[in-house]
Amino acid sequence: MNTPGKPIARFIVTIVVGGAFVALSLLVAIILIARREPPPQVIPEETSLAVEVLRMRAEDVPVAIVGHGEAMPIEITPVTAEVSGKVTRIHDRLFVGEIIPAGEVLFEIDPRDYEAAVTQARAQHTQAEKTLERLRAQYGSDRERLATLERNRDLARNEFHRVRDLFEQEAVGALANVERTELAYNQTRDAYDLMAQNIRLYPTRIAEAEQGVTAAAAAQQQAEISLERTRVAVHFDARVQDKRVEKGQYVSPGAPVLTLANDSILEIAVPLDSRDARDALRFAGEDAASDKSWFGAVEQAPCRVLWTEAPDSHYWTGQLDRIMAFDQNTRTVTVAVRVDAAAARSDASPVPLVAGMFCRVEIPGREMQQVYRLPRWAVTFENEVFVVEEGRLMPRKVTVARTQQDQAFIREGLQTDELVIITRLVNPLSGVRVDMEAEEAPVSTEWRLPENVRHGEAAL
Repeated sequence: MNTPGKPIARFIVTIVVGGAFVALSLLVAIILIARREPPPQVIPEETSLAVEVLRMRAEDVPVAIVGHGEAMPIEITPVTAEVSGKVTRIHDRLFVGEIIPAGEVLFEIDPRDYEAAVTQARAQHTQAEKTLERLRAQYGSDRERLATLERNRDLARNEFHRVRDLFEQEAVGALANVERTELAYNQTRDAYDLMAQNIRLYPTRIAEAEQGVTAAAAAQQQAEISLERTRVAVHFDARVQDKRVEKGQYVSPGAPVLTLANDSILEIAVPLDSRDARDALRFAGEDAASDKSWFGAVEQAPCRVLWTEAPDSHYWTGQLDRIMAFDQNTRTVTVAVRVDAAAARSDASPVPLVAGMFCRVEIPGREMQQVYRLPRWAVTFENEVFVVEEGRLMPRKVTVARTQQDQAFIREGLQTDELVIITRLVNPLSGVRVDMEAEEAPVSTEWRLPENVRHGEAAL
């Protein structure tokens, strides 16, 4: 017969036996692990990054300031008629694109009205001169008459005083004689006074006549100028850029009928970054006599002008002329580069430089002193380069003096004989071992003029 305490006793015995078995199993496992030999450790081999390096050498590098602009004629002249009238003749080659030599008449306005005005003005001028000549002659004659009248007045006065004195003192003569001599004296005196007054007016009358002659001469000159303006000529070898006049057309002053371009000198307005102008543009020196707040004169340096459509085969030599403007919005300094006709027709280019060509302009600037040359891709956007220190890659902060074409020039952060990695790398690990391959120098991009220009064979 089972009692209530027997199941509990059996459960306790089972727990004790199971715990002992687990403890014994753990003890056996620990003993086996302790007697087991550890596996051999495998140390991974460090890999190297294959790179190309460049040994640093400080050098002085000439700067080329690069800008772009459109070639334009130095002179573009709108031609307007200065007098009105009907066009009676035009030049045989007055067409867009034609070159009209200097001095030739472009078109002519009907001159008949202006010829008549010249004839009339010349007649009036001659008449005014005759009037002035007559006044001057009459002035001399009247001054002679004044002397005669003065003598007659004195004689009449003396006669009057003599007759009056005889009549009053000695009762000689009659009163009628006294009155007659007094009348004669008064008449001669009035004649003298009138002539004297006229003579005093002569300088004014002569001055007025002289002014009349001047006015008539000016009117004649104006009529002759108007007549000359009926023939519209060109004062330089001009290319016809625009034409709006035909034979038989009525033209009026102020209305443009032609546009002429002077291609003897082409000018390119080149905007430059103000930092380039500040750091690299070469100035000729301060003008001590100038009291104006403006840029000094730039050196008249030869520049290379390349047509952007074909820069390898179409290039010319220009000359830096002056600073044209400063734009405060874009922070650019605009310089003028000129190319004369001889340089624009250089044999080095299959076609000449002509107005309207958009060009790349390379301007020689100041020389960078003791900088280190690197390919542009060897410098990160954070201005870092990767150098080799004890066979490992290490980042280095540098100061970039200038980037020019595919090269970067370092002013600070590097030393002579240091090895700089020039292989294109993307987020390399700092401290990684490098396997250096043969050094490779960057291709030189120093600015050079064509040989014939450097030797003085091409005149600017």
